[in-house]
Amino acid sequence: MKPANQEFIYTYIRHIDEHDLCRLEMRSFFGTHSEANVLKSEVEIDPSRSPFMKERLEVIWSSESWEGFLSQARVFIPPSTFKTTCLNTMDMEETKKIPHPDRRRLEREVGESIQGEADLLEPSIEYGFIQMNGKWYFGLLEKSLPIWKSHEQKPHMYSTALGTRLARAVANIAVPHPAGIRAIDPCCGIGTVLVEARSMGIDIVGRDINPLVCKGSRKNLAYFGLSGEVVKGPIAEVSDTYDVAIIDMPYNLFTHITSEGQQSILSEARRITDKLVVVTIEPMDQMIKNAGFTIVDRCIAKKGTFERQVVVCE
Repeated sequence: MKPANQEFIYTYIRHIDEHDLCRLEMRSFFGTHSEANVLKSEVEIDPSRSPFMKERLEVIWSSESWEGFLSQARVFIPPSTFKTTCLNTMDMEETKKIPHPDRRRLEREVGESIQGEADLLEPSIEYGFIQMNGKWYFGLLEKSLPIWKSHEQKPHMYSTALGTRLARAVANIAVPHPAGIRAIDPCCGIGTVLVEARSMGIDIVGRDINPLVCKGSRKNLAYFGLSGEVVKGPIAEVSDTYDVAIIDMPYNLFTHITSEGQQSILSEARRITDKLVVVTIEPMDQMIKNAGFTIVDRCIAKKGTFERQVVVCE
């Protein structure tokens, strides 16, 4: 059983265009964000959920000095074969990147201090250590698996659909902690958000007025071995209520939807949920307010010169 004050250290890699989106995902997961590419928290998140996380260190011990760090390593007995990896491969807040030869030397020192059998090729357990802001941390290492990458090649595509990285981040922003949460994507298109959410165990259903994209969404889910309900029909026909809704707002540029139609979608969303995450290419603050929501957080998601707003409403 983990102690009540268990600490986790998360490292991040993101493109400069994704900085704002990554920080919003951080705030959704942890209630705060880091301007740097590392964050320490007592909140446990599977690193493979985020398209930006590189790895997670579940802290076992820490020390203000390297000698103190090694003294704890000397009394540590792992349960099976192990490997140690230094995570200082890039600048960490005030701590500069440790050059490759120095990282290898530190890894050898730690590995030789631990009372166990090291295995660099096929270890049963991988440990990591990191220096951050003048302190050394050691713990269980879990690397992020880029599951979202396998979802890029869907059998059914849609030119205006969200990219998989953005869709995965949006699903996390909407449902950072899935236990007991029911979600709906009432304008699901070909199911980009549904695929990402379902692959993370989020309980979400889809809906769309276009029967062809509903069919494509079902096929995309099935292609990745995922289940999930996708119903044809407008949001106005939704009779159930949900903890959160995700709406990638239909675009005036590519559809015949009017501003009145967009307002109707938002107003119907207010009827079925108390929390809404809207993705839009145009400002919708007044429409969101008119629907009875309050904007509590937001970001700009960029891809080159193209920008979308991700708006969190309650």
